[in-house]
Amino acid sequence: MKRICTVLALASIVLVSGCKKKPKPLSEIIGRVWSAQIVKEGSATVYTKGAATNIRSGYVNYRLDLSSPTSVTYKEFDGNTFTGQWEVQETATGNNLILKNLNPQPTESNGTVQFIINSASETELILTSATTSRKTGGTINNYTLVSP
Repeated sequence: MKRICTVLALASIVLVSGCKKKPKPLSEIIGRVWSAQIVKEGSATVYTKGAATNIRSGYVNYRLDLSSPTSVTYKEFDGNTFTGQWEVQETATGNNLILKNLNPQPTESNGTVQFIINSASETELILTSATTSRKTGGTINNYTLVSP
């Protein structure tokens, strides 16, 4: 009987250690509400959460709401708010976050805004704009976003 229990115990250990937890899809990891922690326009840091001397203090209201599986609400530093759909595009060269069918359409966007996902966790999302921003003087912007 001891031998059977020992064999069963060892078999259980082997089975449990052989089972790997399936990682969450990226869309599930980032599916939450994000706010700005640090924003760089080009190479200049223009906003740091809690700092007293931000160049663009409007980023305090920046929100990227991805909490719905397909719907997005995107509020920029200037107070403009857009609604539409979002999706993650995973490729061999990297992952992109695409905001599409935005209403109203952001200037020169045809209703689509795209970001490169540099890194993502459940508490921090780092994005780079895929195109230059006319609102920020033609810069490529980098966003370090947090979700409380």
